[in-house]
Amino acid sequence: MSIVELKNVEKRFGPLTVLHDVSLDIQPGEIVSVLGRSGSGKSTMLRCINGLEAIQSGSVVVDGITVNDPKTDLRKLRQQVGMVFQSYNLFPHLTVGQNITLAPKLVLGLPKDELRTLAEEALRRVGLEDKLDHLPRQLSGGQQQRVAIARSLAMKPKVMLFDEVTSALDPELTGEVLKVLEDVAAAGMTMILVTHEIGFAKRFGTRVVFMHKGKLWEDGPAKAVLSDPKTPELSSFLSAVLH
Repeated sequence: MSIVELKNVEKRFGPLTVLHDVSLDIQPGEIVSVLGRSGSGKSTMLRCINGLEAIQSGSVVVDGITVNDPKTDLRKLRQQVGMVFQSYNLFPHLTVGQNITLAPKLVLGLPKDELRTLAEEALRRVGLEDKLDHLPRQLSGGQQQRVAIARSLAMKPKVMLFDEVTSALDPELTGEVLKVLEDVAAAGMTMILVTHEIGFAKRFGTRVVFMHKGKLWEDGPAKAVLSDPKTPELSSFLSAVLH
């Protein structure tokens, strides 16, 4: 049974078609790396999966919930689907612990002591348990991104979406964040990552999807797709990224 299923999805911004007839089936526990040039529709696809963008036709189903059904409670859906963005989106006036527990407090109504335990546990998973009472400005970019990941993990989602989470970081901080992603992957989380980190895709990805001009151009096991591209578009993309 698929945990994420896109069927013939069309997404337009005015006259511009950004996703064209996109169909994708993702099984629980898969780690899917989504590759492609800027403007190929990668981030838009992620935003459609968690209901941040409405689609014009087709369907998006996550864990049995039809995302594009007007009756769907998107707040409830987003408890199942964590999303981490390129910009960390932490609230600057809240401590790390408060940032992490804001959603569990509002949505789940957990008591104070449980919230603190939840925050500590989430921070332990990203190697930042000593930063609970810090403010975001006291952290490096890599640490802020790890807090953003911890914030998503605290809701215990079934699927995690990552949108270019390392692209604003220098190589050393990128390594920190990739280590956290590896640990989350090893724990069995279903993950969909828009990324340029080909090494990560090869080592930890179960699958690679290559998007081009709003369509799924290639899709298959990570090592096979990356070692032996079937289309000139993916070949030239990989040579541009790897050199």
